[in-house]
Amino acid sequence: MLYIIIVAIIASIVAFIIAFLIVKFLPLKLRPLISILLLALAVLLTWKIYDGIMKPINFDKNKRVIYTKVVDQLKMIRDAEIAHKEVTGKYAKSISGLVQFIDTAKLAITNTTTVVEKVNKGTKWQPLMVDVEKRKTDTIGYVPVLNRFKGRDYKNMAKVPGTDKEFTVELGSVEKVQGLKVDVFFAYVHKKEILKGMDPSLVKQELEANTSDEIKGELVSVGSLNEVTTGGNWPPSYDKNESAKEDDK
Repeated sequence: MLYIIIVAIIASIVAFIIAFLIVKFLPLKLRPLISILLLALAVLLTWKIYDGIMKPINFDKNKRVIYTKVVDQLKMIRDAEIAHKEVTGKYAKSISGLVQFIDTAKLAITNTTTVVEKVNKGTKWQPLMVDVEKRKTDTIGYVPVLNRFKGRDYKNMAKVPGTDKEFTVELGSVEKVQGLKVDVFFAYVHKKEILKGMDPSLVKQELEANTSDEIKGELVSVGSLNEVTTGGNWPPSYDKNESAKEDDK
């Protein structure tokens, strides 16, 4: 934006100098022609300045639209991975496997109650019976995993919106504490694939984004191979959109 302002100031100064020289030195009969040329130049400069101002604004607007769709897909992949781990104890290595899982698997419905049991805190010869509360979990039924994905196009969740590409899913493990490894997943797409066809200079800036209100780095992703998380790298504003949808239901 500062660059555009500087260019506008320089253009104004140059136009003033040219106008002064025309009035001072140019023959009267040539002034109409030069005036037309200057008018055309002024229109061109005005358009360039306007385009320079609007291009980043339109880029941000279009970027936001496509990012919102991409983030929604990644959230669906995350929900499917979490459900898969809940049922099978591990994450799925492919999105096609997740689709099949949603179509066929069932989630257990559990009921947890607190029961009181007598526990001997003494010895066999000198028993000391104490009431101890324990939590008891029973499975009382099953529901299709598909119920969690009603109204969502999960069969196409591998596809990156606006492109012919698919999301990449990687699995790994992270040592949470010494000796305890936890399974993790990482689903992502490169920003370059999403923003293909847009202004190269603005895309380059976007790949270097590092502010709290932007999607940082070169990827749009969820999960991690370096830490135990199921969060995405997008800012909270993308989650507010989802909250608004829930409120409208």
